[in-house]
Amino acid sequence: MAEVDRVGTFVEQWRRERPDLDPSPMAVIGRMRRISDEFTAVLVENYRRFGIGEGEFDVLCALRRAGAPYALNHSELADHTMVTAGATSKRVDRLEAAGLVVRQPQTGDGRARVVTLSPQGRRLIDEAYPAHLLVEDELLAPLSRDEREQLEGLLRKLIG
Repeated sequence: MAEVDRVGTFVEQWRRERPDLDPSPMAVIGRMRRISDEFTAVLVENYRRFGIGEGEFDVLCALRRAGAPYALNHSELADHTMVTAGATSKRVDRLEAAGLVVRQPQTGDGRARVVTLSPQGRRLIDEAYPAHLLVEDELLAPLSRDEREQLEGLLRKLIG
């Protein structure tokens, strides 16, 4: 029999107190939230090893994934990191202060800026990204390769 976790306890309590309702969605959503929180905490701790936060890691990854010359404008960065332009700007400010990115005028539009990965930023993300993948692999270690693929498919279905 499977061990009952906190979410399972909550579901059982709701079943007892409100047998007229089906709390089964809570069993999935509650566990997804707990896993997300726990995994994020572990990942953030790993980013700290490299002197960056989660947001800075996202920006560095977006620039590195873009390929040479590792440059994106602010709008593209916001799209690639799925945050607002304001949040992107704050992240870029921190990275620029650390010497990990450089802002340059965009060709043809003196007002717009392009953010480019600096050589130091490229070295950092080329070291941090493999470490990130190792941590993710460790987090998923309880699942077999087939279970990971099945979970990925189910999550993709939920995202739609």
